[in-house]
Amino acid sequence: MAIPDNQRGRLRVLLAWAFYDWAHNAYATLIQTFVFAAYFTRQVAADPTQGTTLWGNAIAAAGLMVALGGPVLGAAADQGGPRRALLVTFTGVSVVAIALLWMVRPDPAYVPLALVLIGIATLATESAGILYNALLPALAPAHRIGRWSGWGWGLGYVGGLACLALALFGFVRDDAWLPLPRDEAEHVRATFLLAAAWLGVFALPLLMVPMDRAEKRKPLGRAVRDGLGQLRDTLREVRRYAVIVRFLAARMLFVDGLATLFAFGGVYAAGTFEMSEQQVLLFGILLNVAAAFGAILFAWLDDLLGPRTILLLALSGLIVFGTLVLLVEQPMAFWVLGSLLGVFIGPAQAAARSYLARVAPPALRAELFGLFALSGKATAFAGPLLVGWVTWLAGSQRVGMSVIVVFFILGLLLMLTVPEAETDGQS
Repeated sequence: MAIPDNQRGRLRVLLAWAFYDWAHNAYATLIQTFVFAAYFTRQVAADPTQGTTLWGNAIAAAGLMVALGGPVLGAAADQGGPRRALLVTFTGVSVVAIALLWMVRPDPAYVPLALVLIGIATLATESAGILYNALLPALAPAHRIGRWSGWGWGLGYVGGLACLALALFGFVRDDAWLPLPRDEAEHVRATFLLAAAWLGVFALPLLMVPMDRAEKRKPLGRAVRDGLGQLRDTLREVRRYAVIVRFLAARMLFVDGLATLFAFGGVYAAGTFEMSEQQVLLFGILLNVAAAFGAILFAWLDDLLGPRTILLLALSGLIVFGTLVLLVEQPMAFWVLGSLLGVFIGPAQAAARSYLARVAPPALRAELFGLFALSGKATAFAGPLLVGWVTWLAGSQRVGMSVIVVFFILGLLLMLTVPEAETDGQS
């Protein structure tokens, strides 16, 4: 990785890195969470039940491909693969796939096209994220990895919300700045073009930064072969990386909890507190604002106290406020406690990235961030499955949602066995 010698040049590159998070989150916010997901299930699929099932299957299939291919991709990058070319390619594929969602009209005939494009976009976006995360320890000074990870994650939340606000006020609302025909849902489909442009434009500064050392550069095919060998060696010597293995296992648990929280938070708010769709959307925005605030606020503390300490604090906050959210009866208390819960979401995610960036051996960084992606996808089905079954068996949303708190508790207990990030990744 070519890092400028002067402070101003390094800062410019770090800002470009952080703004990739800003660019990257438009997909998660507009496509995966708020706009396209709802459009597909309600207007494209034959009915919402079928749409929800097909959507879940497509996202799960893409996640499985990321989980299986991520470590290989990372290892190939570690072995001198064309890191910049790969990041440009995956970002470009994601931009094109998102833009092509414009072609998905509100008709069940477009379901196959929608699912293929979503699968491609998810695979490309997540793969780009692996390479992006692995750049952090090469760019940021060791004593500032925590703050840059937190700032990047916070910018991601803010960027996603800014893109969402532009979509709502620019295209979707009845009094939108750019009135478009409603009969073919052009006003909604235009937001997919916005998300593609947002990612493409704001990713450019990082994509223009040189990332490959000439002495290490290899053709992609050879890098993949060498990467597979590196991954095999890592698995053979897994005991040397016991700390990282325990950390990834802990992250797998609490990320399952976070993913389930985002998947079912709106369902819980609507079912238990009878919130309207607009209120659920506002609550989702509030949750993201709180998460951005928490990620930025705790960024300095990460460098001061260490990412393990921040993870323990964040998980404790998630457990305490998550439990209180499930106990309250009044809507106002739910809003207040929900916003406090959100403050600890961002630090949990940012500190996890910071921790791995600190402990990963330099020669294995991208590979380990591939395993980082694997830890976030391998058991992603478990949380939603358990919430659904427990809710059905208990006949209560509150009891079903308590599964999320259990995931946080298990993640915290396992994280207690992990030392602070002061090693080179070996145990």
